[in-house]
Amino acid sequence: MRFIMLTVLLDMVAIGLIIPVLPALVGSFTSNQTEQAEAYRLVTLAFGAANFVCSPLLGALSDRFGRRPVLLIGMTGLAISFFTTALATALWMLIAVRVLSGAMQANAAVANAYAADISSPEDRAKNFGLLGAMFGLGFMLGPVLGGLLGAIDIHLPFFVAGALAVVNGLYGYFVLPESLPADKRSAFNWSKASPLSAFKALNALQGLGPLVAILALSGLAQFTLHTTWVLYTQMKFGWGPLENGLSLFAVGLMSVIVQGGLMGRLTAYFGVPRLAVWGLVSSACCFLAWGLAPEGWMMYAVIGFNVLGFAAQSSMQSLISNAADASSQGQTMGAVAAVNSLMAAIAPLVGPSLLVWVGHLPKGDWRIGAPYYLCAALQATAALLVWLHLRRQLRFSDTSASATLR
Repeated sequence: MRFIMLTVLLDMVAIGLIIPVLPALVGSFTSNQTEQAEAYRLVTLAFGAANFVCSPLLGALSDRFGRRPVLLIGMTGLAISFFTTALATALWMLIAVRVLSGAMQANAAVANAYAADISSPEDRAKNFGLLGAMFGLGFMLGPVLGGLLGAIDIHLPFFVAGALAVVNGLYGYFVLPESLPADKRSAFNWSKASPLSAFKALNALQGLGPLVAILALSGLAQFTLHTTWVLYTQMKFGWGPLENGLSLFAVGLMSVIVQGGLMGRLTAYFGVPRLAVWGLVSSACCFLAWGLAPEGWMMYAVIGFNVLGFAAQSSMQSLISNAADASSQGQTMGAVAAVNSLMAAIAPLVGPSLLVWVGHLPKGDWRIGAPYYLCAALQATAALLVWLHLRRQLRFSDTSASATLR
């Protein structure tokens, strides 16, 4: 776990560096706030679409050739994409390079498969939580550094992110061991590497098909948050790169505390299924509060309140991973990533569009929170669906046990 945790940390610091400044870089190619929101929508859509197509592909390749070589290819691609973004001189170049970046960031699926390889079923929720903590730590450090560097020069964070991706590639090449033994690898099949096939395989896992819809709803809410946070806080509170970097630092800090320190205790107290339900309920409440917040400091208070929300995603990943066998963890985690990346492709059509719709309103207007009211409804619906799914499973288990006794 130490090896893959450091790999994920370096990866996420590099990605986190660009979050506070990417909207500003997009804005440098536009003339007003509405055009900026529309262009940013195209840039994030390009990233999400590429991620959607490539996540199950890279996951299936890692089942065939091992996790390590696929991770190394992804690290190399990320480095190239960061340097090219820094040198972009037109909006079309920025969109093109975000396609490459989206394809290479499908590494997240391979990292989750790596963790599943080396974890027993009962430890997977905890280990996915540790990876989630590294994601959080990367988003804690990266955006703050990005905000500070972006205040010096808007292109500087992209050069630093590229350098970090190179360091990560060298670390992976010289240090990171392979996690998937040759006898547990499976043949590569192009038909199984498509997003549609990945969804079918995920839907067939021991009655966990309904979790696909739940993952989709929750993922759409999370990616709407990702694609609107900087623009939303800019429009509502007048925040700049530094303020956004600090707020994302707070998000990362809470993620580290919950997933890195509290995940084991929360899992032991609630159990994985109940933790998933209550985590989604907590997230729904927090999205509503973010949308209604009249003052910027309240955003921090809501982040601190959302303890259970930071545990929801790891809990759902654990439920799905435990239903897959060792030879298909890459394909399974690739399917999970494909669900998320499909939502990442849809989110730019939803969140930024709502901000374009309310972009004329004055700072502090409660209606600017429209994207987060939608996110609250999505998370509440996901919580209801997972609760109903778990109730059906429990009734099925009781019926099966009675039939066996008879």
